[in-house]
Amino acid sequence: MPQVTLTVNGTPHTVDVEGRTLLVELLREKLGLTGTHVGCDTSQCGACVVHLDGTSVKSCTMLALQAEGTAVATIEGLAAADGTLHPMQEMFREHHALQCGFCTPGMVMSAIDLVQSHPEGLTERQIREGLEGNLCRCTGYHNIVKAIAAAWPLMHDKAAAA
Repeated sequence: MPQVTLTVNGTPHTVDVEGRTLLVELLREKLGLTGTHVGCDTSQCGACVVHLDGTSVKSCTMLALQAEGTAVATIEGLAAADGTLHPMQEMFREHHALQCGFCTPGMVMSAIDLVQSHPEGLTERQIREGLEGNLCRCTGYHNIVKAIAAAWPLMHDKAAAA
């Protein structure tokens, strides 16, 4: 059986996997990191988004073997060791940007990548367009957009969130 070696949330792992194993399956079933969700099995919902070498990817569309030698970050790896939430997580909490929570891990991971890739700032339109690959069935996205806008200055060491 092939092996994949990767670093997940700062911890190195070498795992035996079948060639057809998806990255999301490796994370959930082999490593027990169940914060990454499987929502649609068609790459439409974004519940499975993780960061691969700092860039958001849908882990349900990627074979685990394709992650060989990479650094993967999941929702479980965002909070500090003392439990302090990542600024994006904190803004999602503060702005009530979740309801059932199913889409939240993928939404947060996508939002972090979106904010990091726009150091000059983000408009509401850019945020909404940046979230097009993530579905939320509970909210109207308004509070999610507000949370992302509020996290931007925190993540870029700017003045207090708007």
